[in-house]
Amino acid sequence: MAAAQTLIETIYSAFNKRNIEGALALMSESVSWPKASEGGRVVGKEEIRAYWSRQWKEFDPRVDPTEVIDRGEGKIDVRVHQVVKSLAGEVLSDSEVWHAYSTADGLIERMDLGESGTASEQAPSSAFSHR
Repeated sequence: MAAAQTLIETIYSAFNKRNIEGALALMSESVSWPKASEGGRVVGKEEIRAYWSRQWKEFDPRVDPTEVIDRGEGKIDVRVHQVVKSLAGEVLSDSEVWHAYSTADGLIERMDLGESGTASEQAPSSAFSHR
């Protein structure tokens, strides 16, 4: 559990500080990531870098883990408090959501929206719908 907790705390801290390289260092080369603000997925570190760079030019999201559940066998569910603001500071969304991770060799292989990947990722998350 300690390794999962540390991994999760470190990646969310890096994301919230806009430290892309710090976050990507915790991911495998072929990581698969949902595009919450756009819908769909990206694969690989370069695509995540480009996606986050686009997202942060339009939104100011902050995501803080409030509960980490290590399911074993590389599966981690994380309850997060997510606040999405416009660049002008207007709160667009303030909610609690679940993220589900698959890991291997201490690196993130995949992240899904919703506990154990239950949410649809075809459309943007409602947190980003106030464009």
